[in-house]
Amino acid sequence: MICLPNKKNFTPSGKIMSDKRISVGLVQIAPVWLNRDATIDKIVSWIDKAAAEGCTLVVFGEALLPGYPFWVERTDGARFDSALQKSLYAHYVSQAVCVENGDLEQISAAARKHGISIYLGTIERASDRGGHSLYCSMVYIDAAGTIGSVHRKLMPTYEERLVWAIGDGNGLQTHRVGPFTVGGLNCWENWLPLARASLYALGEDLHVAIWPGSERNTADITRFIARESRSFVVSVSGLMRREDIGAALPHADALADAADDLMANGGSCVAAPNGEWVLAPQSGEESLYVVEIDHRRVLEERHSLDVAGHYSRPDVTRLIVNRKRQTTAEFLDNE
Repeated sequence: MICLPNKKNFTPSGKIMSDKRISVGLVQIAPVWLNRDATIDKIVSWIDKAAAEGCTLVVFGEALLPGYPFWVERTDGARFDSALQKSLYAHYVSQAVCVENGDLEQISAAARKHGISIYLGTIERASDRGGHSLYCSMVYIDAAGTIGSVHRKLMPTYEERLVWAIGDGNGLQTHRVGPFTVGGLNCWENWLPLARASLYALGEDLHVAIWPGSERNTADITRFIARESRSFVVSVSGLMRREDIGAALPHADALADAADDLMANGGSCVAAPNGEWVLAPQSGEESLYVVEIDHRRVLEERHSLDVAGHYSRPDVTRLIVNRKRQTTAEFLDNE
């Protein structure tokens, strides 16, 4: 465990006294792969640890609950009408999160208990889209335990499209955490300039990027987004190892035979608004990394560049964002 904050700035309850600084916990862990309930228990235990370290905000990796679909590229995932792929997908759906059914209540309760805000990567079984397709969804839960937004990944990447559906703009939202305006994106959608721009336009000055794991994803873009936006950027990744494939999973032996020893090595990190590392990429182990960030650094760096403010030209270029939750039918019933 790496803890960086200056303890003299904490109250006895563990909260930062300064109204300009917060402590952020980056939780880099493996899921109890494809087991929703066991992974929730693990997540809650790490929320408890982050709260004990005085964190105001805690962040978990992409698709952590109940896990990233590492089998797709390793088991001929594009084979049409494959009995193996059907079986694995059916299990994946059964372990996915349905927000409306209260599947995240245990995590919301932990947020309420500790007064801590949470960003969490989930696989969502969306009831408003029939309940049988899956979305890679980034969930924000505030310090009162209320779910503030559910961002469905706009465009799954490559083989992810074999198991995840395409999301919408409803979750392109920001939230107030202490002095910061926080927003976030899933994995490679962090490379989408217009998605980033939509969050900048909402005043984002703390950007959360979540990943399934691998330093090759986080090492460059974390610092790039920080320098572009003059914001703090927190990248949080997961881990996945061959030994994380549980024996009780469907086709466990075939999955283990096809797996690499290490499929996701972490790479969680934090960049300051000038692009310098606050926490360089951390790889290879489960850990909680705690960093203290000061909002005054944002104000200093916005002096020279503010892409949604003094360095913008809305009279020349503007962005239109559709945040309507997409659905296949609208029912107009008699009152």
